[in-house]
Amino acid sequence: MDKNQINILLIEDDPGDAEYLDELLAEDETHIFKVEWAVRLVEGLKRVSQGDLDVVLLDLALPDSAGIDTFVRFHAAAPDVPVVVLTGLNDEQMAILAVSKGAQDYLPKQGLDSRLLVRAIKYALERQKLLQDLKEALTSVKILRGLLPICAHCKKIRDDKGYWNQIESYIRTHSEANFSHGICPECVKKDYPDLYQEGEFI
Repeated sequence: MDKNQINILLIEDDPGDAEYLDELLAEDETHIFKVEWAVRLVEGLKRVSQGDLDVVLLDLALPDSAGIDTFVRFHAAAPDVPVVVLTGLNDEQMAILAVSKGAQDYLPKQGLDSRLLVRAIKYALERQKLLQDLKEALTSVKILRGLLPICAHCKKIRDDKGYWNQIESYIRTHSEANFSHGICPECVKKDYPDLYQEGEFI
């Protein structure tokens, strides 16, 4: 596949609007847009389950779904696919609501031109990638929080099951930290006085 190719699923029941959007995308000379068309939400859900889509253009008023439920159902089925909502004059508030629930953007059909459409698609792709990177980073990071019961004598930590663990083992299990071991100057002086010299270690 060409690196400049963007695979788009257009879920739109109006043939005239679908043809117009296809023409707008064809005007752009910097990308290759491969557009697939679905008339009903159920068709779009079936297609998105097959993968290999970069972005979805979604009309909220379809023969088998209408209003915010259209986006909610689609987003639940494909949360990692960026969606640009297409809106008519009377449903802009609905489109804004869709954005608040996870849509990347919305576009009014009236007055739409090639530049606005392509820009919305590119921004949707970029924002979705940033969101995915953030999710992966949060998944990989484990944070120690709250009060940790620690033995005042041996410094073992009691876990949620009541077992006492060496502090290294506990932190290694509950975070991404690892350990390299050394001996601080006070301990060298106390436990290895014959190896201790003022200001340096032997």
